[in-house]
Amino acid sequence: MTSVYEAAGGHDGLVRLAAAWHERVLADEVVSHAFEHGYRPDHTERLAAYWGEALGGPPGGLDESEVVRMHSGNGPHEEMDRRAIACFDAALDDAGLTGEPLRQVLHDYFAWATTTTMARYHHSAADVPAGMAVPRWSWDGRQA
Repeated sequence: MTSVYEAAGGHDGLVRLAAAWHERVLADEVVSHAFEHGYRPDHTERLAAYWGEALGGPPGGLDESEVVRMHSGNGPHEEMDRRAIACFDAALDDAGLTGEPLRQVLHDYFAWATTTTMARYHHSAADVPAGMAVPRWSWDGRQA
């Protein structure tokens, strides 16, 4: 069986997905707030590499603790999370990743990551421990 990463089109497929998601969140009046102070020019590539590693692809070269810190210390933001997930679901269509079970697995991964890992340290980025590993996701969900 192929990995979720391979089924999503590997690096190229995840770059398409990351670009579609990024375009949608920048157009969303709530989620775009997260980007109002700017973002790295290589954000799409880095996001695709991060998702790739989580979904069974090669190491993306990103430090999980640093990724989580970037998303921490902003207080609870459930509405933003819901809208980011809706943008992701629409981006799946934009990127042509509509077949099942792939679409559901990708949705489940993104929703889980958004509402757990990236939302866990909402009080302070300083609370994020060092040495975190990128969580891995397979066809069966989160891997131990």
